[in-house]
Amino acid sequence: MNVFDYFFLYSKDLKKDFVLGSVEQISYNQLYEKGLKLAQYLKKEIGENNNIILISQNSVFFLIAYLGIMKSGNVCVPINPVIEQENLDFIIKATECKTFFIPQRISEKYLLPNATIINEIDLNNLVNSLTVEPESHTEEFDANRLAQILFTSGSTGLPKGVMLSHRNLMANADSIVEYLNLTSDDVIEVVLPFYYCYGLSLLHTHLKVGGSVVLNNNFVFLGAVLSDLDKYKCTGFSGVPSHYQILLRKSKSFKGSEFPSLRYFTQAGGKLHNAFIRELIDAFPEKKFFVMYGQTEATARLSYLPPELIEKKLGSIGKGIPNVTLDVFDKNDQPVNDGQIGEIVAKGDNIMLGYLNDPEGNNLTLRNGWLRTGDIAKKDEDGYIYLVAREKEIIKVGGKRISPKEIEEVIVSIPEVVDCTIEGVYDEILSEAIKATIVLTDNTDEVKAKEKILSTCKSKLVLYKIPQIIEFRKKLDVNQSGKKVASVSLSSIKS
Repeated sequence: MNVFDYFFLYSKDLKKDFVLGSVEQISYNQLYEKGLKLAQYLKKEIGENNNIILISQNSVFFLIAYLGIMKSGNVCVPINPVIEQENLDFIIKATECKTFFIPQRISEKYLLPNATIINEIDLNNLVNSLTVEPESHTEEFDANRLAQILFTSGSTGLPKGVMLSHRNLMANADSIVEYLNLTSDDVIEVVLPFYYCYGLSLLHTHLKVGGSVVLNNNFVFLGAVLSDLDKYKCTGFSGVPSHYQILLRKSKSFKGSEFPSLRYFTQAGGKLHNAFIRELIDAFPEKKFFVMYGQTEATARLSYLPPELIEKKLGSIGKGIPNVTLDVFDKNDQPVNDGQIGEIVAKGDNIMLGYLNDPEGNNLTLRNGWLRTGDIAKKDEDGYIYLVAREKEIIKVGGKRISPKEIEEVIVSIPEVVDCTIEGVYDEILSEAIKATIVLTDNTDEVKAKEKILSTCKSKLVLYKIPQIIEFRKKLDVNQSGKKVASVSLSSIKS
């Protein structure tokens, strides 16, 4: 089955709005019809099995193009709308793309010689002028066909193209729908971009069950996000660690709000420190909080921690999602014993076809039917998995090995701290010194904050784990998916 037909299996005639919001709306039957028209047009004009680039913020334009491309038997390549020209050129060359869906204001930023560009005006004219033709079902669609290529950062610095099939997308959506118990009554506030696998998983699951999405591309305006949750009676909110850190420590009204329709939160995209998890569940004891873990190579999700175990298994990423086998292997590809450290491996229908044009990467990552995630972890006696610091993250101070997460956890327990990043910097005597880069809540005095941070560290950490350098930044700099990025420091205080 084509994933387009899977999404609309029971909803193609629904007049209910799939996209809610003050800016744009579109119903199920409108989205289905426009996606199908575009698919039929693309199949006639360019055929099948071509890679087609889609560069757009979350919008109705994105949805029609995304769904229409995959329905046509072509391959969608969603890309960050603020991508650098150099990286875009690399992706164009790797995918041999000739057709692009890009809104006009975004396409003006890039040099795209010899490209066929379809902007929002072109797309609107296309879907309004065409009529839907009867579909021929003489041949069954192969679900193992390539549906999309998602580009993610590689170890070499060059983007890596993760190839996902129609089966991958359907399998992961089914699993997530099952453990979140999603229904047609669910409405999700979407602050994650759709070029990111976590964001796409929200789109896929709510489309599948007949729910709705509220698109918000401006998380920086917290008031609008919180207003959406109430105005559109959102039942779910999903974010990466920075979203929760900002909501908990920057918003004055988040923790005091009731959000009567909201039934759950989900978090993935990196580890959220235990201090923030405790703060969230204390503020919203009646809401379910799902800690999750995943990778683009696994379509999106690999594990989740049941909300009822959040306190008992604090810090765990849980176990494999339905229909996914998740384990921790040693260097001999054998499951580790309880408490031993190894690499997380996964098996299931959600595991990628492979990396684009990268046989060496495929041989390293896909071995003996298992996805090697590269993430280091251990299991407890009940089989729950806990991430641990990778070797490259360990700081060595005077010969002593230190995990940055331990120090970060102590510092973010301070209410005035929004974020903390611990890293090792060169030191002539100790080889490495500990540096803490910290974002504070608004209007917090940095000198007093430094004193409180040091006194807290001294009370909870041994001497060699206390940061030698404390640097303050005015804001938590994140990319469009909400993940932290490097930023120029605005002030620095040396311990």
